Amino acid sequence: MKTGIQIVECVPNFSEGRDMNIIRQITDEIEKYKGVKLLNVDPGEATNRTVVTFVGTPKEIVNAAFDAVKRAGELIDMRQHHGAHPRIGATDVLPLIPVAGITLEECAQLARELAKRIADELQIPCYCYEASAFSPERKNLAVCRRGEYEAIPDKLANPKRQPDFGTRPFDERIARTGCTVVGARDFLIAVNFNLNTTSTRRANAIAFDVREKGRPKREGGTLTGKILKDAEGNTIMQPGTLKCTKAIGWFIDEYGIAQVSMNMTNLNVTPLHVAFDEVCRCAAARGIRVTGTEIVGLVPKKAIVDAGKYFLEKQNRSTGIPEEDIVNIAIKSMGLDDLRPFNPREKVIEYLLEDAEAEKAKLVNLTVKGFAEETSRESPSPGGGTISAYMGALGAALGTMVANLSSHKRGWDDRWKEFSEWADKGQVIMNELLHLVDEDTNAFNRIMSAFGLPKSTDAEKAARDEAIQKATLYATEVPLRTMKTSFKAFDLCKTMAEIGNPASVSDAGVGALAIRAAILGACMNVKINAAQLKDRETANRLVAEANEIANKANQTEQEITQIVDNKIQ
Repeated sequence: MKTGIQIVECVPNFSEGRDMNIIRQITDEIEKYKGVKLLNVDPGEATNRTVVTFVGTPKEIVNAAFDAVKRAGELIDMRQHHGAHPRIGATDVLPLIPVAGITLEECAQLARELAKRIADELQIPCYCYEASAFSPERKNLAVCRRGEYEAIPDKLANPKRQPDFGTRPFDERIARTGCTVVGARDFLIAVNFNLNTTSTRRANAIAFDVREKGRPKREGGTLTGKILKDAEGNTIMQPGTLKCTKAIGWFIDEYGIAQVSMNMTNLNVTPLHVAFDEVCRCAAARGIRVTGTEIVGLVPKKAIVDAGKYFLEKQNRSTGIPEEDIVNIAIKSMGLDDLRPFNPREKVIEYLLEDAEAEKAKLVNLTVKGFAEETSRESPSPGGGTISAYMGALGAALGTMVANLSSHKRGWDDRWKEFSEWADKGQVIMNELLHLVDEDTNAFNRIMSAFGLPKSTDAEKAARDEAIQKATLYATEVPLRTMKTSFKAFDLCKTMAEIGNPASVSDAGVGALAIRAAILGACMNVKINAAQLKDRETANRLVAEANEIANKANQTEQEITQIVDNKIQ
């Protein structure tokens, strides 16, 4: 049985990229749904096309998509449309993408139902592609869109090329709206690689070098020889070097350059950074440079973070640095800001899904001064448990700092990987503890909320008492998690004291002191909260576990301090 909320992403492409008034009217239809969040609107003047991205629950997403298609059909006249990108209708393509709690197969069924509804109620013929396709050949978007808008009259008259829903003779309505291709697919990145050339021919050649489909084989292996056919008369293709990619070359008037335009359909097979390096290689072989990368629409955080780590490793640099720094390395390495500024908060899907107000309210997002002042106020939270988690985070941060300094130390270049792995571990521990900073305060607030429940009747009193006990148990478990997580950082600080940069050995020692303080402080919070538990067996077990960790912490800190003192002397 599936649990949790279902989230679907929808990324329709509308055949209008120049008139912001029209684009805004379409996106207004999406934003009127409470269960939907509009993440990104990415218009392109040269392509005369806008990529819109929104997420939400399946029902709300389908309704929002339907209304957006309806409005686009009213506002966009395909008889007047011209642009650099292939297109077949006012709403050209409309994919549904599973994000959480829903399968690709379920999204495919939603897509078919949506396509039928669009055809029935809006009289816009629809093709189904990718996972929702009714035939293997129509899984490919290019097959559904072949001939583009201009070929629609012939396709409607040809039984083999007719839409899956809404087939009828070409009429005034279809002439205005065109057709729409609806489907379900996994996450796709649309990316353009900028070239220092104006030659579409050269850009296409690079695209053919890398795309999975490749190029036609020719006699003698030359570019001018006769195209080879198989026994059935089909063109024999020479595959390109990148699996799960589709690519073409084009010239963009807006930028005055040619680009290799690529759709990446499986980032697990071909990651973004691999595609970038391969396009660079193939371009260089033709005397051309890739000057930057343009991501169209949104990108998953993993694609950017993996790229940043990849380029750091190529430089023999530690990857155990803050995520923000890794993302910045990716931006600079692939030239994501070549044509316009690249703001991760506007382009990375996970960042856009963050609740801005909730993030602002987190203690960990306060300044150092603000955190201290908030602690000093007369309110009981943040309190000792929160401060303990933060001290543990600082201890882990100091150990990580020593690992990064050691990784970059002159003369230790052959050991960068060893220290980078320690820094990676330190970042994980630090981030876990930073999460516990706010979680400890949240646990206290749960207790306060439980005490605020009504107690007029016996039933209300029983429910209130049960809620208080549950909240108190959680408030006991959170500082115990702080203790366990903080203890993991001892290994980092001890190793850095032993083998890390000698000039930073005192930093490892201070890190160990902070970790010990975090553990002992959290232990006090385990005990004071456990004292309020009626389930004494559970309370005694938690306190015993906390005492054991605290005793080990005292011993381990002394060992590390002795190592530090010996190194300093």
